Amino acid sequence: MNLKNIIIFIILLGVGTLIGGYLFRDTQPRSFLAVDRCNDTCFNTNELLGILGSVGVQQLPDFVPFVVEETEKTIVIEPPIKKAPIHYVIIPKKDIKDIADISIEDTEYIMDAYAVIAKIIKERGIKEYKIYTNGPGYQTVNYLHFHILAED
Repeated sequence: MNLKNIIIFIILLGVGTLIGGYLFRDTQPRSFLAVDRCNDTCFNTNELLGILGSVGVQQLPDFVPFVVEETEKTIVIEPPIKKAPIHYVIIPKKDIKDIADISIEDTEYIMDAYAVIAKIIKERGIKEYKIYTNGPGYQTVNYLHFHILAED
């Protein structure tokens, strides 16, 4: 490898690090570098989906597909694979891994998510519904989100 290639590599590595730092600045730490002592805290598919979801919702909300409602603190999608005829996923725009990780600083995001849930229920005239969230071991994506499920 010649000096020119080494300089290009270092520049690209630096630019990638800066872009990654910017995109992931508001995400909770998730361990993926501890491969040598891998146990329950290692990076897995759910964690990867959670961190990518976090970046997408917080940094690139215009690229999130299937959006039906959005506020400054919450985004709502209608998932392509539904668990009921009426199915919405409500996602706070703050990286919270699951309900056990909620802190007092998260209150405004949680309250906004519930306000959006109420708005959707009222506007769409949903009468019988279920609202739920999953915790560790049940989450497909390790990022706090809520589901509204209802029949037609």
